[in-house]
Amino acid sequence: MRIVDLLQPGAIAIGGAPADKAGAIAQLVELHDGAGNLNDKEAFREAIIARENQGTTAVGEGIAIPHAKTAATKRASLAAMTAPAGVDYGAPDGAPSTLLFMIAAPDDGGDVHLEVLSRLMTILMDLDFRAQLMAAETPEAFLAAIDAKERERFAEAVEAEAEADMEGDMEGTEALIDAAKAAYAEEHGKADGFRILAVTACPTGIAHTYMAAEALTKAAEARGIALKAETNGTGGTKNRLTREEIAAADGIIVAADKEVEMARFDGKPAVIVKVSDGINKPDELIDRILAGDARVYHHAGGANAAAAEDEAGESAGRKIYKHLMEGVSHMLPFVVSGGLFIALAFLIDGIAGVPQDGNFGTGTPISAWFKTIGGFAFSFMVPILAAYIAQSIADRPGLVVGFVGGFMATLGSTFGLPGGDIPSGFLGGLLAGFAGGYAMLGIEKLCEKMPDSLAGIKQILIYPLAGLGAIAVIMCAVGPFVGMINTGMSNALTWLSDNNFGIVLGMILAGMMAIDMGGPFNKAAYVFGTGMLALGTDASFQIMASVMIGGMVPPIAIALSTTFFKDRWTADERKNGPVNYIMGLSFITEGAIPYAASDPLRVIPSCVVGSAVAGGLSWFFGCTLMAPHGGIFVVPVIGGALMYLVALAVGSVAGMLMLALLKKKRTEA
Repeated sequence: MRIVDLLQPGAIAIGGAPADKAGAIAQLVELHDGAGNLNDKEAFREAIIARENQGTTAVGEGIAIPHAKTAATKRASLAAMTAPAGVDYGAPDGAPSTLLFMIAAPDDGGDVHLEVLSRLMTILMDLDFRAQLMAAETPEAFLAAIDAKERERFAEAVEAEAEADMEGDMEGTEALIDAAKAAYAEEHGKADGFRILAVTACPTGIAHTYMAAEALTKAAEARGIALKAETNGTGGTKNRLTREEIAAADGIIVAADKEVEMARFDGKPAVIVKVSDGINKPDELIDRILAGDARVYHHAGGANAAAAEDEAGESAGRKIYKHLMEGVSHMLPFVVSGGLFIALAFLIDGIAGVPQDGNFGTGTPISAWFKTIGGFAFSFMVPILAAYIAQSIADRPGLVVGFVGGFMATLGSTFGLPGGDIPSGFLGGLLAGFAGGYAMLGIEKLCEKMPDSLAGIKQILIYPLAGLGAIAVIMCAVGPFVGMINTGMSNALTWLSDNNFGIVLGMILAGMMAIDMGGPFNKAAYVFGTGMLALGTDASFQIMASVMIGGMVPPIAIALSTTFFKDRWTADERKNGPVNYIMGLSFITEGAIPYAASDPLRVIPSCVVGSAVAGGLSWFFGCTLMAPHGGIFVVPVIGGALMYLVALAVGSVAGMLMLALLKKKRTEA
């Protein structure tokens, strides 16, 4: 039986636009049902989904062939769809699927569908034929293209031989799908899977994570190498590496500025670097794997990737930075959500005309609810920061130590001395995280000589008990002094604001946001700004406003320059420039990185100047911000929103003009 015998014009959709994999399945099932191929539409859909849960039926190269053999099917049949925009179907090559065929096979229908699938896979390997199918404007034209290709490709004798050799039922279908995937993998560098695997992660998980994954993937594709990149972003882990893929791979690239799950790579060659190296040096990292220059990673437990970090020559400062960023990355969702809720409370009271006194933010029942819930989220900020710093240092045993120490910092716990209970806030959380983590490492070291028979009791009794005692003593003894520093800092910020010196602070923090656009300087300014939010003073809110505006300026300044000074940029830079308007307005500073990397001596100083101007003006205008992220989308909750936009515009134009002065005109148009 031929393909065209199982596919009716009514079961073909031309130019489909499913939003996702589930949408594609639903549309193809509807096509089958509309053509009268099913006994039970819902049961058939569930059978298709059950098959997908076992592993994707996307083959790669834009092709997906979902299938099921079930009593819900009346007869062996096909449905097909072209999706020009593509749909993420979890293909091995990561590419969206644009050509989808769904096979419906009855329980008692024999093996007709296997012959059809075999022919279908054969003809779909022809790139020109796939192009004909995608170009078809009607179902009839789609069918005609298949008919012509079948007549060209298969002679009667070949058809007879295929029918005689075809055995098995849906297991044969799986074999053909697996064979197609294997063929794709073999063509792209490794017959049994991905030759190189990568993991990318940055503290915020917004831009660097995905930029590094994209750079590594493209570099591998350009060299015909199969590479799969797992991203540990703000939305969680995507494209997770499987145990089988890790076992089959030649090596692992870990480009991360935060801790990632490393135990699974024990015994594998691994290159562990900064996330920026994944963006800027993808070919170099791939070469190290291919040349066998990567050291075999041995998981040491406590410090996660610390053993492998030594091969990259990381300094103590670099490791401390990574531990800090691990805590910050987990803290940010609490700060962002809590800050937005509190900001909404003030916005509601402002609209309601509530007097701006001590009750502002709780003047109406709904604003009081928002402020209370936001306060709950904020209350977790310091404990979460401390907990994950400690866990980054000492692995799981550090979690409870850091969490309790961070909570003690928020309460200001002491030994009960008079005048105690001085909350040490954000600084106390840093102390709890690092002191607790390293104390826990020391306790683990002391327990190394214990008999193996006591290994279990170490984890459930000795570590928590000793760790809790250590952090309790540290925080009660040192916490009050850190609390005094915290109080002094708050008073100093208020003094700076009252005496017009805050403008300088605003300029410095905003300028730092543009120095390395996501690197240590940027993160230091951002962490300082978010940490100050806990103080709840006007000065601390002005700091956050200066920090965010400083991060928004660089992409916008570059976008303006590519728009109004086109002769300073290459054709590709001009083409991609407008995207930076969106990146900048969304407070994604990393959009400026490709431009800064290509000409750092001119681009970075221009962006720093533009950001500093904007940050200083924001402070001068008295703009405040309680939401630590969001860019243009949180303007309604910015104090002095109109002048904040003015400061953003002036700073961006200043950066654009400096770029025009520093960058030379290019000879090409």
